[in-house]
Amino acid sequence: MGIVTHVIAAEEDEIEAIGESLHPVDEWSGFELRDLDTAKITMLHCLLTGDLFDDALAHYEPVYVSDAEGAVVLRLADEVMARLAELDEEPIEQIAVELAATEEFESEAWEEGVLAALLAELADLARLAESQGQALFVWIHPLRI
Repeated sequence: MGIVTHVIAAEEDEIEAIGESLHPVDEWSGFELRDLDTAKITMLHCLLTGDLFDDALAHYEPVYVSDAEGAVVLRLADEVMARLAELDEEPIEQIAVELAATEEFESEAWEEGVLAALLAELADLARLAESQGQALFVWIHPLRI
């Protein structure tokens, strides 16, 4: 079973609404993709901040868990959002290469080009969130096949 992931920019007081939403990108600015899980988000955190994996993982305890739908909401660390907002094309390509070589992404054959596109989308969304005084949230939901 895979997962569907929505990364969105929202206000801090909207966490419960995000968790209970059936399709958050219909209600908030953001994007949808498949199979971006907590381990991959944590690895991105590590590459952007230099934190060790276990230290970074502590930032990604769910801020909301939906009883009804099985969705989990994570809040991207402020430092990660700030680093994403600063990214431009050259660092994006470098980080994509590094991410593709990590166990979390390599084991599922994520390609550098796909990761570069993901990082570009994350950077754009981080800049939007920053300009509006919002945070970045990650809504993760199991796919029912």
